[in-house]
Amino acid sequence: MRNFNEQTITDAVIQRFSSSTEPRVKEICTSLVKHLHDFVRDVRPSYEEWEYAIEFLTRTGQICDGNRQEFVLLSDTLGVSMLVDAVNNPVGGNITQSTVLGPFYVENPEVFPLGADIAGAMRGTPAYVSGSVSSEDGSPLGGAIVDVWHSDDDGFYDVQQLDKLGGNAGRGRFIADEQGRFHFWTVKPTCYPVPTDGPVGEMLNAQGRHPWRPAHLHFMIHAAGHRKLVTHVFDRADKYLDSDAVFGVKDELVRDYPDHPPGVAPDGSKRDTTWSTIEYDFVMAKAG
Repeated sequence: MRNFNEQTITDAVIQRFSSSTEPRVKEICTSLVKHLHDFVRDVRPSYEEWEYAIEFLTRTGQICDGNRQEFVLLSDTLGVSMLVDAVNNPVGGNITQSTVLGPFYVENPEVFPLGADIAGAMRGTPAYVSGSVSSEDGSPLGGAIVDVWHSDDDGFYDVQQLDKLGGNAGRGRFIADEQGRFHFWTVKPTCYPVPTDGPVGEMLNAQGRHPWRPAHLHFMIHAAGHRKLVTHVFDRADKYLDSDAVFGVKDELVRDYPDHPPGVAPDGSKRDTTWSTIEYDFVMAKAG
């Protein structure tokens, strides 16, 4: 086959991988080619626009490193991450809703004892974070692995300022007690803009969008026999709840972040300055 034109090339490309022995590969590639070719026929890009698109994706890959994932950020800001999440995590029952992982997760964070302070050199109002992990049938999930990470009072994650902080901060891993409960100290997160010094920032500017995310804590929770839960807990007072740059806000995940005057905290410690509390009880879906 040769002499392809605007109308015949799509079927020709699909025919090239029709003999694939991997049904899922064939299904995905067929849909990809159909939609991609239809997109080109729809917007009819000039050569200059096509070259810019290739260059944009090239720069997106080049800015990625061990502490920054620009492709995840691109997926997030185009709503693809939340769409994938919605497809894989249908809402139902009393199960805690999931949301995006985000580009700042770090594998194998340090494990801290319950009650520890993970703020490190981060600045901000001290915050006492507590909650529980249970199964959808109400039984506590003792031993659940709870990963947490968040920004500081200036809106930056530790991986964005490792030299300044002297290492990781505002992130850690906890093991829930026998009743599935956990608690720790850190600093109260604030709203922040997603990184805008790369291709994604360039895209947001061209689209006339702001880059801000409402204040939140990230959680990733694992428990034997249950589906992994990736979610946030958002600050009810934040002004960006209805315009989150990555479309991640769900009403069920919004909580108050109340401030308290100096005094005795829930863990019995004495606080000499204003401090906050953040609390959430997570419910996990059984595997399968």
